This record gives sequence, C-alpha cells and structure tokens, in this order.
Amino acid sequence: MSGGLLVAGTTSDAGKSVVTAGICRWLVRRGVKVAPFKAQNMSLNSFVTREGAEIGRAQAMQAQAARVEPTALMNPVLLKPGSDRSSQVVLMGKPVGEMSARGYHGGRQEALLGTVTECLEQLRSAYDAVICEGAGSPAEINLRRTDIVNMGIARAARFPVLVVGDIDRGGVFASFFGTTALLGPEDQALVAGYLVNKFRGDVSLLEPGLDMLYGLTGRRTYGVLPYAHGLGIDEEDGLRVSLRGAVRESVVAPPHGEDVLRVAVCAVPLMSNFTDVDALAAEPGVVVRFVDRAEELADADLVIVPGTRGTVKALAWLRERGLADALARRAAEGRPVLGICGGFQVLGERIEDEVESRAGVVDGLGLLPVRIRFDRDKTLARPVGSALGEPVEGYEIHHGVADVRGGEPFLDGCRVGAVWGTHWHGSLESDAFRRRFLVEVARAAGRRFVPAPDTSFGVLREEQLDRLGDLVEEHADTDALWRLIEGGAPAGLPFVPPGAPPLGAGAPESRGAAPDPAPQSPEGLGFAGSAGSRGQGLDVAGPAEATPQELDVARSVEATPQELGEAAVVHVDQEAK
Repeated sequence: MSGGLLVAGTTSDAGKSVVTAGICRWLVRRGVKVAPFKAQNMSLNSFVTREGAEIGRAQAMQAQAARVEPTALMNPVLLKPGSDRSSQVVLMGKPVGEMSARGYHGGRQEALLGTVTECLEQLRSAYDAVICEGAGSPAEINLRRTDIVNMGIARAARFPVLVVGDIDRGGVFASFFGTTALLGPEDQALVAGYLVNKFRGDVSLLEPGLDMLYGLTGRRTYGVLPYAHGLGIDEEDGLRVSLRGAVRESVVAPPHGEDVLRVAVCAVPLMSNFTDVDALAAEPGVVVRFVDRAEELADADLVIVPGTRGTVKALAWLRERGLADALARRAAEGRPVLGICGGFQVLGERIEDEVESRAGVVDGLGLLPVRIRFDRDKTLARPVGSALGEPVEGYEIHHGVADVRGGEPFLDGCRVGAVWGTHWHGSLESDAFRRRFLVEVARAAGRRFVPAPDTSFGVLREEQLDRLGDLVEEHADTDALWRLIEGGAPAGLPFVPPGAPPLGAGAPESRGAAPDPAPQSPEGLGFAGSAGSRGQGLDVAGPAEATPQELDVARSVEATPQELGEAAVVHVDQEAK
C-alpha cells in the first residue's frame, strides 16, 4: 500500500491547492509515481477528463503537476452551486441531482465516505504516493461528524495531516494553534505539523514564533514558503487568482505590436470556468479585466460573456445593469463580442429552460441566430476541430442544446459579424487558433495589435508548475515531508486542549444529529449567489427540510465507483423544483 499525505488549511484560500500541486511536482521530479486526490470539491470551475467525467479544475491542474492523466477517482464528489439553496451533486464525474444544504449534511454526505475511501484505495494501489487536498478548515466543529474530505478521510486512510496557513492574512500562529486545539484526540494524533505560506521578509524574524508554536503544540513547522507572484493556478472559485492575473504580473515584455488589446469579461452571477481567459492574459500586450458596469465596456476591444451555472439569472443580470444594451450596441457597431458556453446561450434568440432555472421560455439577447433548449442530460465532451484555419481542442460542460439557425460555423456554435459564440471551454489554449482569433479581434477593433509569434500557454503552465515544485524543494524540509508521506504521523504527538467540544456542548459529534446548515463549512456545502464569492461557506437563506425525494446516496457505501458513474439515478430535491 502506498503512502500519502493530507494537505489541510487553516482557512479557505490558505493555499491548499497550490501546495498540493507543488508537492506533486516535487515528488514526480524525484521519480515518485504520485496522484492528487480531493474527496469532495465545491467549485464552478470544472474540467472534463478523457473518459468524459467532470471534476474540479484544481484536481486536473494537480494531475498535470503530477504528470498523470486526470480521472474521476481524483475528485469523486463535486458540488456545483446553482442557487442560494441548492447545488448540483456530481458523483464520479456524472451529475446525479440537486440537493439542499440540509439534505446533504443530514446524512447523505456521511454516506459517501465509503465511496471516497474506495476511490482513494484504488489510487493508493496504483501509485507510490497520494497527496490529498482538504477543504476549508479541518476544525469545522459543526460539521465534523459528517466530514469526508478533511479529518474524516485522514482518519479512514491513516494519513498524516499537514496544516497550511496563509501568513499574508495575519494571525497564522493563532490559526495553527486554534485549528489543532479544536480537534478531538484521534484527529490531533494525525496532525503532524504546519506549513507557512506566503511569507514576506526575513525568515529569522519568524523563527522564534515557530519555536513557541512547537512548545505549545509539540508539532514542528515543515517549511516557510515565500510570497511568490505569478503562482495563481486553477484553484477553485474567486476572481483573485488563476493564471490570468498571475501571467499579467509576471510577463514584463511589451506588446509585440504598437497597441495593447483590452479585454473585458462580464462578471456574471455563478460564473463558471472563468479560466477560459487565462490564455488571453498570457499574451504580451493583452490586458484582461472583469467588469460589472456598462460603461466599463466602452474602451474594450473585446468583450467576453463567460460560462455560468445560471444562464437565465446571468441574462437578467446583464439586462438589469445595462450590459445587455451595451452588448447590442457593440454588435451593431461591429465591435467584437465572444460568448462561451452560458455566455453563448444568452447571446441567442431564445432559451427554453425547464431544467436549470425552470423559467420556461425566455428571450435571449438576439445577437446570434441560435435557440437553446435545456436538456436534463449534461453534455460532457472533449471536442477537437478547427476554426479560422487552425486546429482547436476544448471541452464541453452544459445542459443547453443549441439549435444554430444561421451565421458562419464556429466551433459547433456560430459567428455573425464580430459576434462569436461557442460551447467549447478551453479553446483559447490552442496557441495558433488564439493568435488568429486575436488578429481578427484587433482588425475589427481597429487596433495595431500583433500577437507574439511564440507564446505557448502549455509551456507557461509547465513553468508555473515547476516554480511550485521549486518552492517546495527549496523552502520546505523535503526529507521530513517524505518521512511523513512514507511513514505517517510521528508517534506520541501531544494532545492540545481543549479538543473538540465535549459531550453536551452542542457539538454534532456528541449530539448525534445532523447539524443545521449555518454556519457553513468553507468548503462543506455552502451555496453561492455568485462565483466571485467562491460558492463556499456562504449563508443560506434558511434551513430547508430534507425530503424523501432528495438524492439517495446511501447506496454509495456498497456500490463501486464505476457502478456509481454508470448507473447514478437522478432524484431532484423537491425544494429545487
């Protein structure tokens, strides 16, 4: 059986995703066959594997760091927020229904432990090491009883836990100590130590604090990673990072032509796969920004309407803010607009939706001759084709079926004048196509912009993954990390009081009842009002009673991952109807 490690965090955004990727890259460079794993992920940024399974983009990125092909085993449970009160449950890469927070935490999540541990065991049997990513904080005391992604999976696999803290936020010592002290004795026995992330300054000034932390907890710090610009790689949700921002920080070359090219991305509600624009930002001279006001489109050379998990909601949002009228004016003036997936759908003539919003027939913006009908079956595909005379690869994740009634063909969508629309995510990562597309945009916008002839998005991504591996190798005690992965948590780690709340203190562990959905775990099952708020740990409008019609996942304990992926039955939560 292989070794492994759980990378937990004191908070969401502590750096779990990138640290996990860095450890994977460090290990594979030293000849270790390694795989990433995250039992449960909540994200609107997802990816389609070659076998047609939908998983979180963070796990796909970590698989690339490990130089292995991503599979559904690496992210068996994916939660995709669709409203304030419900989320789509994707099990083994396939959607199986919508659930409320209360329904999920009321026993359904706990029942999935058998499935996720079986996936982990399959990975352990095939790899030398498995590096697991936790979710939010392992010390969510209101949700510990049903946890399957932090201490639940660590205890099931007997994996040591490395807790990552973001010192740039402040309070990292209190966070390390408090996280440990809120865990029960069995969980604490697996918490091997800490990793400081995003440190600025002289490490010698930090060392006395690390010594005091050791004195308080009996646990060492395994490394202090410096703050490094340009390392935002496919995390989960949020607009702070991802490669677009990172590349803009790290690329200092001037535009290849005389002009820059300005790209405005409409920050629609429930935005999904905003990583589609990362490859544009990788181009010298391309400036990408997210906007939510009509006047911000005025100086844009290209406007992108990105994917969304709420197409009808995004359409209403565009109209409410005047962005719909601004897009119509752009189209009439021959100024470039690109719609991707849900953004493509809103540019069409009509949307018939009895699945996602259940709004029925809704008029689209009418900029493309397309009619959309939402189907209960989700399209998950990895298409290959060509456009503008260049080869293109992408991936599709959508319920909407497009009936294209005119225009020029464009990546299974269409083009009318300077308005393009496609369901394909990731198409702009195809270098030759991206350059030809930018030439078309520059011509329509009247800009003397020339794409650099040698920009390779794939090479840039590999360079960033190598930088993550370098950070781990140069600033962590890798010998000690390998001992953890190979041998588990050190024996005799002291208990840090007070531990988990005692019997009668209202802790879910002691009272034996499903916790109320608020306060939410940062990555347990919160529901987003917009992708910009991560869709994790947000307040729920109010507790919803679980119904018999909710998704029945109890059978997952006995079913194999393959059976679940092939024979999942859709049960829609009555509340979501």
